[in-house]
Amino acid sequence: MKYFFLTTMSILLCSAGTYAQNPVNFTPVPHVEANIRQAQNTERKTFAQFKFTEKERTHDFGDIPEGPKVTHTFTFVNTGNEPLIVSNAQASCGCTSPEFSKEPVLPGQKGKITVTYATQGRPGNFTKSVYLTSNARTENGAERYELFIKGNVLPEKK
Repeated sequence: MKYFFLTTMSILLCSAGTYAQNPVNFTPVPHVEANIRQAQNTERKTFAQFKFTEKERTHDFGDIPEGPKVTHTFTFVNTGNEPLIVSNAQASCGCTSPEFSKEPVLPGQKGKITVTYATQGRPGNFTKSVYLTSNARTENGAERYELFIKGNVLPEKK
């Protein structure tokens, strides 16, 4: 009796497993499928995007005398389709100070980042970074956009 019961249960479990492996035939409803495709095609891709007018994101001051502060203004255009908001601009050291507008830069409009470098007591070559935090999409997927200034401070003649 025990052998009969185990054999019967084994056959039932195997046949149930076999039926579970067969895929269920699904016939899509045409109007539902069309609505899904339409929703995917009309999904808007929105983003803000920096495009600087300089060929590179680096400004070279060249040879400059020690003492006075030097300033450069980087100009960019928002080539995205959302307002570009710069939330922070941070320099790589205390000798460099960036300034930026807190107002959103609308698509197609220009914005400015002004960077000032203090040369007093800093003779020699320098390269400094300014990190921009914003809602803009970067070309390499980085969280921040980076600008550079460089130059050579000529020592003060005594």
